[in-house]
Amino acid sequence: MAAATVCAPAARPSLTSISSGELRSLWTCDCELAVLPVVQLLRLLPCALQLRGDLVAVPGPGETAAACGGFNVFGDGLVRLDGQLCHLGGYIKRYVELTNYCDYKDYRETILSKPMLFFVNVLTRKDISEERTYAFLVNTRHPKIRRQIEQGMDMVISSVIGESYRLQFDFQEAVKSFFPPGCEVLNRESLSFAYEFKADALFDFFYWFGLSNSTVKVNGKVLNLSSTSPEKKETIKLFLEKMSEPLIRRSSFSDRKFSVTSRGSIDEVFNCNLSPRSSLTEPLLAELPFPSVLESDETSNQSL
Repeated sequence: MAAATVCAPAARPSLTSISSGELRSLWTCDCELAVLPVVQLLRLLPCALQLRGDLVAVPGPGETAAACGGFNVFGDGLVRLDGQLCHLGGYIKRYVELTNYCDYKDYRETILSKPMLFFVNVLTRKDISEERTYAFLVNTRHPKIRRQIEQGMDMVISSVIGESYRLQFDFQEAVKSFFPPGCEVLNRESLSFAYEFKADALFDFFYWFGLSNSTVKVNGKVLNLSSTSPEKKETIKLFLEKMSEPLIRRSSFSDRKFSVTSRGSIDEVFNCNLSPRSSLTEPLLAELPFPSVLESDETSNQSL
C-alpha cells in the first residue's frame, strides 16, 4: 500500500444543496464524475454490484442481473470494503497488455461501453477504524469525459506510429479535490488504469528507454451522491439506473449523441485518421470462482 496522501482543501458539490426534484430533473449525461459510499451502491443497485460473502462481484454476461447494464469495474483482484479485505470478481484489470489491432479495438470499445467504477479508500479520522470505501464513478457517456479518453488514445497512436507505447489514465487529482481537508486517500495508485501496446518492431528505442509512456489526467466536476435521506436515496437510485443502463444497439442515436468527437470507424483511428464511435462488446473480465449466494445482511454505512 502506498503512503497515505492528505487531501487538499476544496469545495465539493453536495446533495445537501440539491433538492430531490432538482436531482431528478438532472440528466445523467450532465454528470461527469460522481462519488458515493460502496455500501450505499450495493443496496441501491444490486444488479450492478453485489456482496457475496467476502466477494464483491460484478454480475457476468450470463447472469440475469447483468441485463440492467451496470459498470466497468477496474481493480487488481482485492478491495478493502470499509476496512475488511474482500475479493473482487468480474472486474477489468487496471493494467493490460495488447499485442494486436483486434485486442486494441475490443479494449477500447469495452472501456467506453459503460460508466467506469473505481474503489476509493478514505480515512476520515486518525483512527484506522474510520476507514470508509467509496465508489468513484466515471461517466464515459458524458462528452467531456469521453473526449478526454478518446483523444488521449488517438493522440498517442499518431505520435508513435508502428512503435510500442504505454498509456495511463489518471483520476487522482479529481478525487483528491473532492474530499474535505483532514481526509486521507489511502489508495491513490488505484485511481488509474493503463494499457501497453506492444508492437512487433525490430528497433523500439523510445519504448525501451521509457520515452513512449504517456499519462492523461482526466478531470471533471464531481457530484456527491452520498445521502441518508430516504427520499434522496430513491432519487439517487433512479439516477444511477439511468446512468448505467445498457446501450440499445450499435451506432444508436444516444451513442452518437454522447460521443461528440466520433466521426469515423475504429479502423480509421488505428491508422491515425479519425476518432471512433464506441460500440458494445463483451467486457474483458477477470473471473474468480466464488459462490454466487448474495449475502442478505449488509453492514451499515456512515456517510461523510
